[in-house]
Amino acid sequence: MFGLFEKNRRADARDRIEPTISNLVDGEVIQSSSPAMFEVFGNPTTASGAVVSPESAMRVSAVFAAVSLLAGAIAQLPLPVFERVDGHRKRAEHDYWWLLNEQFSSGWSSATGWEFIVGQMLLRGDGVAYMTRNRAGVATGLIPWPCDRVMILKQDKTSPREPTRLQYTFHDVEGYFTVDQDDVLHFPGFGFNGVHGMSVIQWGARNGIGIAIQGDEHAGKFFSEGGKPEVAITATNKMNQAMQDDFRDAWVKKYGGTQGNRRIPLILTEGLDIKELTMSAVDQQLLESRQWQVIDVARAFGVPPHMIGETTKSTSWGSGIESMGIGFVKYTLGPHLKRIKDELNRKLFRTPRYFVEHNVDMFMAGDSKTQAEYFSKALGGPGTQGWMAVNEVRRLKNLPPIEGGDELYKPKDPAPPAKPSGDDPERNPDDADS
Repeated sequence: MFGLFEKNRRADARDRIEPTISNLVDGEVIQSSSPAMFEVFGNPTTASGAVVSPESAMRVSAVFAAVSLLAGAIAQLPLPVFERVDGHRKRAEHDYWWLLNEQFSSGWSSATGWEFIVGQMLLRGDGVAYMTRNRAGVATGLIPWPCDRVMILKQDKTSPREPTRLQYTFHDVEGYFTVDQDDVLHFPGFGFNGVHGMSVIQWGARNGIGIAIQGDEHAGKFFSEGGKPEVAITATNKMNQAMQDDFRDAWVKKYGGTQGNRRIPLILTEGLDIKELTMSAVDQQLLESRQWQVIDVARAFGVPPHMIGETTKSTSWGSGIESMGIGFVKYTLGPHLKRIKDELNRKLFRTPRYFVEHNVDMFMAGDSKTQAEYFSKALGGPGTQGWMAVNEVRRLKNLPPIEGGDELYKPKDPAPPAKPSGDDPERNPDDADS
């Protein structure tokens, strides 16, 4: 179904739109079902007392690094269009290639669009884009939409046996409109329940991010105030509270300045002495806490810690750029790419003839020497059948095709059988001279 619902459907959707109120901090409008409602009423959502929202979570450096890493990695992967022909596939010249790889719409490049969608998927559980279509039903543009400004509802069914269909109501300051699921690209995160996916920051890392927020605030206050008094003053005679206050005020007036606790002395009565005090960040367990925060956030997002800056511990992802890239693609990007690919194929093409698939070769490729050895074996050689043509290799390296480069190498003569070596334990000594 294309376009808007009929008038009575729009009226029903309007009646079911959730109330919204203004966020007292940022001035944004939020739905009553949004987790951000906890911020408005001051109800902490974590044991640490910090409220975790997409905005507050992105202020944590580890979360920002993990989200930008995943979104940026997916955004830069090419999305070629293929056509199934005679049991195999070939690259197709299709209008959707420009849409998916260069420009979503007049206001969105494809790279920024994918980054926004993946960011919404990770932080809010769903990435959503409205599809504009022409009268023939062909998609002409994609408009990414903030998930907190999209209401997703199940359409009415006459029987529980009917397949579930969704309707989407998009709204902004200029109004709202409701469309069928066929006009929406919906990329849910892990744990899709038929309507919504699970947000990483609200499920997998809520408490960890809350601790990180509180830890950052504590560290900021600790260092902004100097973190510690620099001196302790001991008096020979006992000083009452009034005498201590007068002495401290006089000291701060002369030496305090704007240094906070750093210039406020610690007063000890019964003996006058001045000692310098030291207290490191390690003593306050700030460094250890921040390292744990990075590891915990990385675990929730499925990102290897070393890829977001935590390199104090050894990694189990292998050694070298090639091993790290392969592990990242297989175990982290793979599930996200699969969900994106499936949604694009079923909503854009609606036929098994055409399909898209991310090209992950840029992450899977090793160094120049490793690539040379791989392509050498793929092209074939004396006694070895090739499984790649020259032009296929040249296309992967962004080189133009050459004449005659589409034929696979076939050896003219089979490879001679291997001769037994002199140290073969299975060889009969009596056959040495035969």
